[in-house]
Amino acid sequence: MVAWLGTGVAVYGGLLAGLYLFQRQLLYHPSTGVPDRIEAGVADMRAVALTAEDGLGLLAWYKPPAPGRKLLVYLHGNAGHIGHRGWKARRFLDAGHGMLLVSWRGFAGNPGKPSEAGLMRDARAALAFAIGAGVRPGDIALYGESLGSGVAVMLAADAARGGSPVGAVLLESPFTSIVAVAQHHYFYVPARWIVTDTFDAAPRVAAIACPLFVVHGEHDRTVPIRFGRALYALAAEPKQAVWLSAAGHNDLYDHGAGEAALKFLDGLAR
Repeated sequence: MVAWLGTGVAVYGGLLAGLYLFQRQLLYHPSTGVPDRIEAGVADMRAVALTAEDGLGLLAWYKPPAPGRKLLVYLHGNAGHIGHRGWKARRFLDAGHGMLLVSWRGFAGNPGKPSEAGLMRDARAALAFAIGAGVRPGDIALYGESLGSGVAVMLAADAARGGSPVGAVLLESPFTSIVAVAQHHYFYVPARWIVTDTFDAAPRVAAIACPLFVVHGEHDRTVPIRFGRALYALAAEPKQAVWLSAAGHNDLYDHGAGEAALKFLDGLAR
């Protein structure tokens, strides 16, 4: 009995050690190939270089907004690259909005390896580029997709505290923290002791000093909707949520998420 118990403890300890050591491989799934704007359906965007605080050069695609429209700084999720988001960007570009599609470090041929601190550096570089291109902070809308929603919340909160709030924040399938999501998926381990890249959005979302839009699918198994609802409940007004009853995690735009986001942006101009 003691031997069996000892074996069980050893196996469980090995599991915890493996999850700790390889957690970033579980969290980030980059596509490392360099995307093509034409293949992505956004030939009217141009490739630009962002420079993060630590000197890393990052690929991004950019098109400025038409007069009276917003520039969306698109912070994508944990997998793929910006080329896989061209079809989403197309909806906003066709409506006259500008777009800055940001590639994370380690994605899309960029140097470096992704981490929470690294992604925040990349996002700050994107916001600095947008402002340097002549876009007023109030005309910038941060769009956070899944993992990128945590970055968007933290970036918007920092901008508000710094006295230059952005004009809007849009969150697609957001969460309260990666720790909470990890605990949901790995209920048999103490996630709060293991997870290092926490993306803790919950204590920061109330600091966002601009209109907030949240869209989430009720059948989302990757980031269950309860996390999006919890984050939304913590946010200050003005805010708007769209809960899509038939959607999961990756099919929100098949169920009206794009149209809802555009309607939200149109409402900001009134």
